[in-house]
Amino acid sequence: MRRALIITYYWPPTGGSGVQRWVKFSKYLPEFGWQPVVYTPENPEQIAIDESLLKDIPEQAEIIKTYINEPYTLARKLMGKGSTQKGSGVNPINSQKKTFKQRLVLWVRSNFFVPDPRVGWVRPSVRYLKKYLKDHPVDVIVTTGPPQSMHLIGLRLHRALGIPWVADFRDPWTKMFYFKHLGLGSRALRRHRELEQEVLDEANAVVAVTPFVQADFQAMTATKVHLITNGFDEDDFTVNRSELGGCAGIISVPQGEQKPIPVSAAQYTETEKSPAKNRIFRVVHTGLFASDGNPLKLWESLAGMRDGLEIRLAGKVDPEIIESIKAAGLGENLVELGYLSHNESVAELLDADLILLPLRQDPEYRKVLPGKIFECLAARKPILGIGQEDGAAAMVLKETGAGVMLDWDKDPSAFIQQVKDGKFTASDSNIEKYTRRNLTAAMVSVFEELL
Repeated sequence: MRRALIITYYWPPTGGSGVQRWVKFSKYLPEFGWQPVVYTPENPEQIAIDESLLKDIPEQAEIIKTYINEPYTLARKLMGKGSTQKGSGVNPINSQKKTFKQRLVLWVRSNFFVPDPRVGWVRPSVRYLKKYLKDHPVDVIVTTGPPQSMHLIGLRLHRALGIPWVADFRDPWTKMFYFKHLGLGSRALRRHRELEQEVLDEANAVVAVTPFVQADFQAMTATKVHLITNGFDEDDFTVNRSELGGCAGIISVPQGEQKPIPVSAAQYTETEKSPAKNRIFRVVHTGLFASDGNPLKLWESLAGMRDGLEIRLAGKVDPEIIESIKAAGLGENLVELGYLSHNESVAELLDADLILLPLRQDPEYRKVLPGKIFECLAARKPILGIGQEDGAAAMVLKETGAGVMLDWDKDPSAFIQQVKDGKFTASDSNIEKYTRRNLTAAMVSVFEELL
């Protein structure tokens, strides 16, 4: 079996969207004759814990962990634990007004830790892995960022050992939508650009997750840039009914029943839903919900449909979102679920009548393809996107027929009413290419091109 060294900051039991891409690749790599050898921090910053993802780590995987020393503990002390100040929520790097303390912490983070606060892990990791690889050779090295410091580990190992190297970008680097809000000085900005160019030029292959980012990178380098999006795991959507019954009472199930729920919304019939579900129109959002994507027109629209309405928010939500919902008179319709395990989040999607996909109100965000969009597709439920109508996410919704993308100032009432009346059914055309197994096959093709 060939071996791929995967250098990643995020790994279970850490939860969140940054973890799933390479956990799922690792799950399926052995099917294609590759052993995942994962190098990850022993003590990463963990915003969330999700032990349900541990089941996806294959028995063939080798996991290597070393200690990382990073400055976030000090930053938290300066900011105060659990800060709920505006501008310090889901994504504190944004255009919103900041306190002096917030601006100071961001300036230090941006100008003293380039490309990011994990840069201190680069040198000890290179030293450790050079020794490890002499006794335990691999066929290819993969680095996945952000944090972009992971690519610097790959860069130095590649220079020293000549092992083929794939740089996988889950997000852009200097063209990331929040990059302009970092408050970079000229020296730090120049260093970011130099490092980005070195990684793009010296990697044997680069992987991007959206066509816009692929095009941007390809315009910068002669290195081949491949497009391999995020996706969904079919195994997550053929789930045990007793598991779903345990998720915040979403579906009532007789004790011990073990009937699998098929993926298709058409197969998940009215007779399988609980009586309460038939009386409630559930609008569901899972994952991070940032204030710079607050869909005010949506709340205004839903205020006129509040009878029998539930707005279910799972994941970290900025306080401004909650305030806006309550200001629209929808406080009694709101269900705040907090952080859920991945399994529970999938259950919420499967039990939704309408799935929300709000994007960030930033011009550069049109290039971004949120990872959660693919699990929304897999749920086969109507999706209402609020964001750039000419962006990457809008292209996917149009291609698959799963929903619509409306600009922030457009009234979504007509589409919501169509869904309520059963006049819009989510299509599942063209989603097979987004399964994790098929995407892993594409990644393996990239590996094997380099051998």
